[in-house]
Amino acid sequence: MAAAPLKLYWWDAKPNFGDVLSRIVTGYASGRAVVHAQPRDAELFAVGSILQFAKRVWGKDTRPAHRPVIWGTGMMGALRNDFVAHVDIAMLRGPISAALLGVKTESFADPGVLTAEALGERPVREDKVGLVLHHAQLGDPRVTALLQAQPALHYIDVQQSPEQVCREIGRCAHVISSSLHGLIVADSYGVPNTWLDPMQHGRLKYYDYAAGVGRVMPLPLRHEDIAAALPGLATGDLPYASAVAEAKERLIRDFPAHLKAGATH
Repeated sequence: MAAAPLKLYWWDAKPNFGDVLSRIVTGYASGRAVVHAQPRDAELFAVGSILQFAKRVWGKDTRPAHRPVIWGTGMMGALRNDFVAHVDIAMLRGPISAALLGVKTESFADPGVLTAEALGERPVREDKVGLVLHHAQLGDPRVTALLQAQPALHYIDVQQSPEQVCREIGRCAHVISSSLHGLIVADSYGVPNTWLDPMQHGRLKYYDYAAGVGRVMPLPLRHEDIAAALPGLATGDLPYASAVAEAKERLIRDFPAHLKAGATH
């Protein structure tokens, strides 16, 4: 008899590849079918800045009896840690999350770095620069003008299927992204990438991820400076490639054993 699907929570209020990516990489790491669950019913929280959703349920006296697992999850900003004693933390996105929650762990990674392995055959690299925008920036007139003026830029729509978005990122020689998971998927494929200004969107999650893989993260590139930056973009190997490889190993090593295929429940 086949095991029941693993109940995973991911944010699904808007079409966005980075959140749905959680289903793909969790299925790869667990070897199980994965279904979306509401936070209260979830067995696992993985990709995304979604710790606040775990807090809203397990920080209350009316919390469910089961203990969900946190596997590589992050946060948008500081949270009260009243829920931490009622969940099992396998790993967090980065050391900033751990510091703010008071969690003693040295296991950090965003599960999105498993994308290349989870999707299998790698796309052929092409000589183009991908532009990936956070969903909050879609439709910005400055971006429309930029794309018209810079034919070297290849716009990658985050509202496409996650498989399509990730493979388009993997084909690029360089990626410019205001989406955190645009950067993370590029790291997964070994594609050099540049952080683009997320504007009104919080920056903590970017620094949290970067610190977890030892990535230098200077101030983001401003939208108005993209055109001038294009000629100097790196196209070689990632200087922190070994740290990304180690993060991939940690994600598989520290995935909760009781949630893997074949485990006795």
